[in-house]
Amino acid sequence: MFELLLEIVGEFLLQIFGEALAEIGLHSLAEPFRNSPDPWLASLGFLLFGALLGGLSLLVFNDHFMPAAYRLINLMLTPVAVGACMAALGAWRARRGDPVLRIDRFAYGYLFALSFGVVRFFFAH
Repeated sequence: MFELLLEIVGEFLLQIFGEALAEIGLHSLAEPFRNSPDPWLASLGFLLFGALLGGLSLLVFNDHFMPAAYRLINLMLTPVAVGACMAALGAWRARRGDPVLRIDRFAYGYLFALSFGVVRFFFAH
């Protein structure tokens, strides 16, 4: 049971770490993304960026962190948790008066984490 809990936390932390790196990168390039007029294009960008980072994560962690029986459940729940964390981070940034990017919202954080997780789900050993 402890091993399963450790694997779930490991998968969640890997996605949170990837999302944090993406946010740092996007905040460093904030101006082009802040006023993008097309949310569909931004959504596609986050899907592609998440898939790319998920593929890069396979170079470092090419094995699944959890048993096969829990992988689909993880694929459904972890992006929701990551999206909620990004929304909380966005709310914190807004309260501080810091600029809030699209990735600081639930939907975009969810899309990023979902594409990250889908790549790992299908291509990890």
